[in-house]
Amino acid sequence: MALLTGIRDIHAPAAARTSPTLRAAAPALLLYAAVRLTGLLILACWAAVEDKSPHTLLSDRWDSVWYARVAENGYGYEIRLPDGDLHSDLAFFPLLPALERALAAVTPLSVNDAGLLIGWAASLAAAWGIWAVARLVSGRGAVGVVLAGLWGAYPTAFVQSMAYTEALFTALAAWALYALLTGRWVTAGALAVAAGLTRPSGAAVVAAVWVSAAVALLGARRGGRPLPVRPLLGALLAPLGWFGYVLYVGVREGGPFGYFDVQAGWGNGFDGGLALAGFVLDNLTSNVVGGLGLIAALALVGWLVVLGVRQGQPLPLLVFTVVMVATSLVGSGYFGSRPRLMMPAFGLLLPAAVAVLRLRRARAALVLAGAALASGAYGAFTLLGSGPP
Repeated sequence: MALLTGIRDIHAPAAARTSPTLRAAAPALLLYAAVRLTGLLILACWAAVEDKSPHTLLSDRWDSVWYARVAENGYGYEIRLPDGDLHSDLAFFPLLPALERALAAVTPLSVNDAGLLIGWAASLAAAWGIWAVARLVSGRGAVGVVLAGLWGAYPTAFVQSMAYTEALFTALAAWALYALLTGRWVTAGALAVAAGLTRPSGAAVVAAVWVSAAVALLGARRGGRPLPVRPLLGALLAPLGWFGYVLYVGVREGGPFGYFDVQAGWGNGFDGGLALAGFVLDNLTSNVVGGLGLIAALALVGWLVVLGVRQGQPLPLLVFTVVMVATSLVGSGYFGSRPRLMMPAFGLLLPAAVAVLRLRRARAALVLAGAALASGAYGAFTLLGSGPP
């Protein structure tokens, strides 16, 4: 039996007329803010014990340092590690540092604090977009409220409150998906351009636009109708951000694969999942419990994808989710980053949101509170640790 009821036709006039106003989204935004503030409070208390600054941890740590450097000086910084690997700032897409630079230019904020403010604002925009998509596909605003709360309690949700790109990218992706679901093709294409300038995973938004447009064009052709222009325009527009930046790096590096060479210097690439399989196998041989836990986590992700299909989630959302999951798992990069890379795929949490809504209100509140506390504790532990997420 499908877990979702009342799935709407993505081009139904009633769905298109339903406006996702800020006032209507207020419960989702309040729940999301409460979850994230819980995490920030836990971080502040833990950081005080460790005699560290939570502000510095959120605005000037790991990738945020690289984005701030690009914002201040443009591209061109690189560092050679003792093992010979070359880390270049060209690995970081330009939209966030461009916004940081622009905001710092018109306010007293440093680029680091500008990035932090952008991250916070984008996280609320992302929660709003997640709510809008969930309400549209389920016909129930409460599903969107819970989904926004669960996204804020994702294990690596602490980066949503950092000067990182995850919140900005998720906001752009969620609203692009909403535009697709309501037939706003050019808007979806424009948002895909921005998403493609934010993170490498912008390709997942492009894929959602392309597949949806192909289905629309094929349906018109089979029905003997004139080919619609707007889906074609959206599809042509969507890849310009992602391909534009990859082309820019290629020109700077002197070859068509320059961007991928830059990523290889960071240890990132696509190997079809060989690195992931090797990591799991190493854990199985050195720590059976840990290895079995990894297998269980991967099985859970696969099961959630299957549940999304069984729910009847609309095609754009499914395509986005599948591409996000696939690209997060088949890369050769640092394993610890994979949950963070998968985080924008909020559709994975839709079955959990529906399940929480089936509980009594007190139990649902307890589940959300427990998730918020666990996420906050994990976030503080990670931020106060030595390695990036």
